[in-house]
Amino acid sequence: MIRSRKNRKIPTKNRHGRPNGFLVPIFNVHDDFVAPPQHPQQAYLTVVSPGETKGPHLHLSRWGLFTCIRGNVKIVAKTQRGFEEHHSGEAHDFATIQVPAGVPCALVNVGTEDAYVLNLPAPAWHPDDQDDHPVEFEGYPFPS
Repeated sequence: MIRSRKNRKIPTKNRHGRPNGFLVPIFNVHDDFVAPPQHPQQAYLTVVSPGETKGPHLHLSRWGLFTCIRGNVKIVAKTQRGFEEHHSGEAHDFATIQVPAGVPCALVNVGTEDAYVLNLPAPAWHPDDQDDHPVEFEGYPFPS
């Protein structure tokens, strides 16, 4: 089952008490959103150009934990119910989307600027276990 959780945007202040930005908690082992076997083992940034799609990809053993931290993306997953769409990014409370192993998905930039997406997968990528399998999303209207 694909899970989604909105993340709080917490304003921060400088040493003089004036606003200086914000922080967004993405993952904490104490929040019970991610089960211990799927706790992140790697962290990386992927950037999706405007109007572009990364994937679809299928990982048979790797879970994905995606959070768009700049711009906006649509995460399209192919499940037994058909295509599911989940959103993350600035307009979507920086939602974190957990995609289980065995569920193919694609990242679609739905904005006009680069979208920066953090992925905290488990298990971590390793050259001896690439776990990247081709998959088609026949009938899904990806942008061209």
